[in-house]
Amino acid sequence: MSFSPYQRVLRSADVRRVLLLGLLLRIPIASAAIVLTLHVVQSLGRSYSEAGLVAAGATLAIAVSGPWRGKLLDRMGLRRVVLPSLIVNAVCWAIAPFAGYWVLLVLATTAGLFVVPTFSIIRQGVIAVVPDDDRRTALSLDSMSVEMAFMVGPVIAVWLATAFDTRFVLFGLQMVGVLVGIALFVINPTLRPVEPDTDVAGQVVPRKAWFRAGFLGICGAAAAATIVLGGSDVAIVAAMRHFGAVDQMGIVLVPWAAGSLFGGLIYGAISRSIQPFILLLGLAAATAPMALAGGTWSLATISLISGLFCAPTITATVDAVSRVVPSAARGEAMGWHGSFMTAGGALGAPLGGAAIDTWGFGGGFLLVSAIGVVVALGGYGALHVHRRRVTMHALAA
Repeated sequence: MSFSPYQRVLRSADVRRVLLLGLLLRIPIASAAIVLTLHVVQSLGRSYSEAGLVAAGATLAIAVSGPWRGKLLDRMGLRRVVLPSLIVNAVCWAIAPFAGYWVLLVLATTAGLFVVPTFSIIRQGVIAVVPDDDRRTALSLDSMSVEMAFMVGPVIAVWLATAFDTRFVLFGLQMVGVLVGIALFVINPTLRPVEPDTDVAGQVVPRKAWFRAGFLGICGAAAAATIVLGGSDVAIVAAMRHFGAVDQMGIVLVPWAAGSLFGGLIYGAISRSIQPFILLLGLAAATAPMALAGGTWSLATISLISGLFCAPTITATVDAVSRVVPSAARGEAMGWHGSFMTAGGALGAPLGGAAIDTWGFGGGFLLVSAIGVVVALGGYGALHVHRRRVTMHALAA
């Protein structure tokens, strides 16, 4: 294991610029759900269920928009896709924080449909400016950037929402996102180099040429990973309530996130890739023992171990998608990948919650871990069978 690949990657000003834009764009995204919840409950005086409906509407809209906006990126380029997003989001979020509940619901959902396709843009931008051998390292840096955004964003958002009027906090955070989006529009990073062996500049690759079992299997692994993570989020809250230590939740969440950062750092430094299904199996297997935690510190220790597999699993799925899809279709493919992850996260919380209601916090961890194990073993088995068939056909020929 050598950390010299990180030195090579970070030597590029283009990489540093794209990663910084990605971090700044993702902080409002990471903060949105919790600020919306606090705004609906505190400022509008509505229930948590109604707050959840707004968050769900925005989340589902973002999931739907991923493939659509990604496909437009492939065909129209960054600026022609980002400009409408900036206009729609600026208008929606200039009105929504100061409107009533139902107008907020409609505008938050509309803004979600036209959200800047951050994950597609940043990952394509990173891939486009690094050599193929450094791709995994660069994507690991991107995954660590996502982890930092989701560590820092909610903390800042909660502090602001408890210190100031949530209307102005919501408005301010979303306008920061618009301003960073304007910077993205101005800088206009390269999204893909021409790759003569796989595509021609301006070529439109039909979806049927790459939207196949291999691609869907990778996206399934990404969805299963976020099911594990989303269910674990809820189960950690339930566990801390069970221990009577909700105010100490940071003792568990910080090691979990730190483990993910450290795992991503290691994965980007090792000399070879690891199959996404193997990393998913590791994530699921390392999450299951959290069900046996007897207190805050034991849960924190196990969460650190589980966290080691978080960023590497996501990085491996992104890397795999970038290699099985022609670069001319990479925007749409990354959009689908992001939608699968969003859907997995949306499913993980209610699945974990249902298991917690039936079997306690341990049931939440065990159910989502079992889903991860099943998908990992099934995907790995299918991949092994496919490779055997390809080998046999090659020998027969």
